[in-house]
Amino acid sequence: MSIQQKISFRIEGMSCASCVNNAEKALTSVLGVSSASVNLATETAHVTYSPPADINALTTALNHSGYPASSKQITLQISGMSCASCVGRIEKALSAENGILNASVNLATETAQVQYIPSIVSVDNIAKIVTQSGYPAKIGLADTKSDEERKAQEISRLGRITLFAACLAFPVFLIEMGGHVIPGLHEWLSQSIDLLINHLIQFTLTTIILLGPGLRFYTKGFPALFKGAPDMNSLVALGTSAAYGFSLVATFTPDLLPQGTANVYYEAAAVIVVLILLGRYLEARAKGRTGAAIRKLINLQAKTARVERNGDTLQLSIEEIVTGDIIHVRPGEKIAVDGAVITGNSYVDESMITGEPIPVEKKGGSVVVGGTVNGTGALTFKATKVGKDTMLAQIIKMVEEAQGTKLPIQGMVDKVTSWFVPAVISIAFLTVLSWLVWGPDPALSFALVAGVAVLIIACPCAMGLATPTSIMVGTGRAAEMGVLFRKGDALQTLQKTTIVAVDKTGTLTEGKPELTDIETANGFSEQKVLRLIAAVEKKSEHPIAEAIVRAAEKKELTMPSVENFSSVTGYGVQAVVEGKSVLIGADRFMLREGIDLGDLKAIGQALGKKAKTPLYAAIDGQAAAIFAVADPIKESTPSAIQALHNLGLKVAMITGDNKGTAEAIARELGIDHVIAEVLPEGKVAALKDMKSDLVTLAFVGDGINDAPALATADVGIAIGTGTDIAIESADVVLMSGDLRGVVNAFDISKHTMRNIRQNLFWAFGYNTILIPVAAGVFYPINGTMLSPALAAGAMALSSIFVLSNALRLRWVKPVLLE
Repeated sequence: MSIQQKISFRIEGMSCASCVNNAEKALTSVLGVSSASVNLATETAHVTYSPPADINALTTALNHSGYPASSKQITLQISGMSCASCVGRIEKALSAENGILNASVNLATETAQVQYIPSIVSVDNIAKIVTQSGYPAKIGLADTKSDEERKAQEISRLGRITLFAACLAFPVFLIEMGGHVIPGLHEWLSQSIDLLINHLIQFTLTTIILLGPGLRFYTKGFPALFKGAPDMNSLVALGTSAAYGFSLVATFTPDLLPQGTANVYYEAAAVIVVLILLGRYLEARAKGRTGAAIRKLINLQAKTARVERNGDTLQLSIEEIVTGDIIHVRPGEKIAVDGAVITGNSYVDESMITGEPIPVEKKGGSVVVGGTVNGTGALTFKATKVGKDTMLAQIIKMVEEAQGTKLPIQGMVDKVTSWFVPAVISIAFLTVLSWLVWGPDPALSFALVAGVAVLIIACPCAMGLATPTSIMVGTGRAAEMGVLFRKGDALQTLQKTTIVAVDKTGTLTEGKPELTDIETANGFSEQKVLRLIAAVEKKSEHPIAEAIVRAAEKKELTMPSVENFSSVTGYGVQAVVEGKSVLIGADRFMLREGIDLGDLKAIGQALGKKAKTPLYAAIDGQAAAIFAVADPIKESTPSAIQALHNLGLKVAMITGDNKGTAEAIARELGIDHVIAEVLPEGKVAALKDMKSDLVTLAFVGDGINDAPALATADVGIAIGTGTDIAIESADVVLMSGDLRGVVNAFDISKHTMRNIRQNLFWAFGYNTILIPVAAGVFYPINGTMLSPALAAGAMALSSIFVLSNALRLRWVKPVLLE
C-alpha cells in the first residue's frame, strides 16, 4: 500500500467561492489525490495524496484550471560542468526533488534557473542537491564584478595548468613520436638511453600530468560513471586510464602481455589531457565573450552621482540613492537612475537603451533613464526608480532570463545526449572486442588505440554548447539593437510566424492626434478662426481638443478668455469668445443648429476618405471653417511594413477605430487584412479566428487594451514606449517606439536559429562521421588509424568551432536602422 503524503502550498488568482471549488476540482482530478481542501482567506491548498500523484501533477492541474500554485525562481551559480551530460545530470537531480517545478541548466552561462514552491522546498536544499550531484552550487548570481573576476581567475588558472601540462607532455611526445618528424631521433634515443629508462622518463612525466592538471577528469569522471550517469569527464578518464594502465603493464610487467604488444602509450594519455585542457581554456575564453552584451549593459550604469541632501550636494554611489533624491547631472555625465527632470534643458543620448541614434530633448517634466548620457546642458532630476527597479536593471534581468531559456529545439538535443555517453562507452567496448577478435597482430595494441580514440573523440561538449551559446550571443546582440526577448523560446517561435497582426494607435501611428488641415470659408482668416476655436477647446479635455490647442500654441497665438462654455454630448462644444458665439463639432451639430455648411461639406467628405476626422466651426451662426484631426502615421511605419512583406510575412491590422479610417490607413500602407471597430476582447477573438494549426501569429501592441491580445498570440511583441501591463504580457519587448524593431526582431531570430542549426549539424555530424573513423573502419581499406592524441585535438576543435560560430552573431547588423 502506498504511503499517503500531505502537502500545503499557496494558490494565486482566487477571488470567490467558485474559484475555491474549481481549484479543489482540479486537484482532486489528479489520480492519487485522496482529498484537497482550499482556503480562500489564506489562499492555500492542503492536499493528501499518494503515487502516481506528485507535486508536478498537482501544479499542472492547477495551472490548467487558471489558479496556479505560487512559485518563485532563483538562479544558481554552478561550477564544474563540462558537457551536455553534466547539464542533464543536474537537471535530472533537481527535477526529482519534490517542490521543484522546473529546472533549466545553461552550460554556457554556468547557471541554473530553478522554479520552485517555497513552502515545499527551501533555497538551501536546492543548492545542496546540485552540490551533492558533484557540481558545487551557490545561491544567486554573484555581483557582476566578482563574477567577472571569478571567470577571469578560472581562465588564468586553466591557462597556467595547461602550459604546465604541455611543458611536461612535450618531452613525452618527442621521445615517442618525434621520430616521425625528426629523422634519426629514434635511433639516437635507442642508442643513448636504455629502453626501460626511456619508459620510466615517460612514466614519471605522464604521472605528474595525470595526477596534477589531469586529476579533475578522474575525480569527476569515475564517480559519475559509478553512479550510472557518465559524462564527458568519464570518457576522458576511461580513455586516458586505459592508455596509461596498458603502458604501466608494458613498462613494469611486460611479460604479462602477448609477444610484440608491450608498447607504451604514455604520450596518448599525456597529450589527450593537454589538448582537452587547452580546449577547456579556449572554451572559457570564448564563453566569456558570449556574455559581452550583458557586461556592456552593466557597464552602462553610472558608479556615482551628485545627490542633493539637506541642502548639501554629495557624491554618492548609486547603491546609496533612494527614491525621491534630487540628482544633479553635469554635461557629458551618465544619468545614474531613472527620474523626472525638475530643472534644466539638454539633449540626452539614449541610443544604448533604445537603439535610436538621435539625442532626445529633456526639459522640465521629461523622463530620464539611468545609463543614458547627458549632452551639453545641465539637468536636475528627481529619482523615481532606483536599484533593481530601473529600466536598465529590468533590461539586464530580461536578457539574463532569455539567455537562460531552453528552446524547444534543445529538447531533441537533451534526449540524444541523455543516452549518448553510455552509447559511446558501449561502442568503445565493441570496438575493442572487434579488434581483439578480427584485428591483425598486435591486435591488443590496435584495440587499445581504437577504443581510446572512440572514447575521446565522442565527448559531447559541442552538443551541449550548440544551443545555449547561440541564444546567449543572439539575445545579447538583440538587446544592443533595442530588442528584448523576455522569453527565449520566442526566438524559435518567430521563425514559424506567417502573420504579423498590429494594433493601429501608438503602433502604426503616433498615438497622439494632430491638427492636419484647416480650410476657412469666405470672409474668415485661418489665424483668426484658429485663435477663437483653440480658446474654446482649451476648456475641453478631449484628445482632439488638445491637438487644436497644440497647433495654436505652435503658431504662438494668444487665446482670449472664454465665457459660457458648454459641452453638448455626442455633438461638440460651444462658448462665447470676445462677444462672438462659437460652435465647434461634427456636421450633425451644424445641422442641428441650422447652419449651412456650403462648400465646406464636400471638403469634409474628402478629408474623411483620407482617414482624417473632419470637424466644423461656426461663428455667430455662420460656417467659418472646417478642420481635420488625425493620428499621423509614424515616419518609420511604411518602410517597416514593406520590410515585413519582404520577409514573406502577411500584415494584419486590428483596431478599435472606425472601419473607414482603418481601411484608409491599410490602403496607404499596403496592409493585407483589416479588422476594425473591435473591443479589447474582440482583438483576442480576431486573433483566434486568424490562428489555425498551419498559422503562427505574432501580435504587436502597446496599450493596456492590447495585453490580452499579446498574451493570446503565439508571440506577443510590445512596443517599449507602451504601458507596463502590455510589456509584462509580451514575449518580446521593443525599446524603440516603432515597427522597425519588429523587423529587427525577426531578423535576429532568423540569424540565431540558423546559427543554432549550424552548430547542431556540426556537433552531431562531427560525432557521426568521426566515431567510425576513430573505431578504425578505414584501416582495412587504406591503413588509416586515428591516434587518441589527434582525437583529443579534433574534439577540442569541435567545441571551439561551435563557440566561434555563435560569436559571429555579435556582428549581425540591424535590417532597419532605428
